[in-house]
Amino acid sequence: MGPNPAPILILALLLLLWAPVDGQPRGRILRGSEAKPHLKPYMASLQLDGQHVCGGFLIAQQWVLSAAHCMEETDGKLFQVLLGAHSLTQPEPHKRLYRVRAQFPHPGSNIHNNKDDLLLLQLEEEAELNTDVRVLPFQREDRDVAADTVCEVAGWGTTDHSGTRPDKLQQLERPVISRDVCNHRTRHDGTITPKMMCTDSRRKDTCKVPPTDPRRDEGHNAQSLGEVRG
Repeated sequence: MGPNPAPILILALLLLLWAPVDGQPRGRILRGSEAKPHLKPYMASLQLDGQHVCGGFLIAQQWVLSAAHCMEETDGKLFQVLLGAHSLTQPEPHKRLYRVRAQFPHPGSNIHNNKDDLLLLQLEEEAELNTDVRVLPFQREDRDVAADTVCEVAGWGTTDHSGTRPDKLQQLERPVISRDVCNHRTRHDGTITPKMMCTDSRRKDTCKVPPTDPRRDEGHNAQSLGEVRG
């Protein structure tokens, strides 16, 4: 047998997947490709009034992990969570919309930066697990993500700068960049904490920052939380 493949890092910070409810696209997956249907059965779509707002991960049968900034323009409304979806609109055998009982943003989250940008959503009932709905087995040990680790990003974020929103799940892969490189004064200037990571976003982009933000032009994109899967 040959050497083990490089681990795939699944970014758990869903700022990458955000499409704000006011219609102004910020979260995006540029130059990605359509994911194979239902090979990411842990993916969730956070919805308001039947519209996709943010992506998320099913991390337990009654819990979904997303990003705290997803709540910025919701006026305190509770999300609904769509599980078992590849297409947001087409009929699929295991697709189901779940009500949310409660939403818990991380107490340290801040709209002005990416620090602790986490949101837990408790479903009204346990999700029904099947071939298209699975809990994501996440890393439980305190292990850093090495530079050059391949990151796999997935979601229904906009696919171009004009705000085109895909109906089907998109994905792309990006390499991790060391914090030392990312914290250079010409890039993120020391703002990347040990809880964050950076990916190379040149030619392929996954950030929520507006097109005018100079950080995007450096080709480095900061994220707050990651999950390594071998």
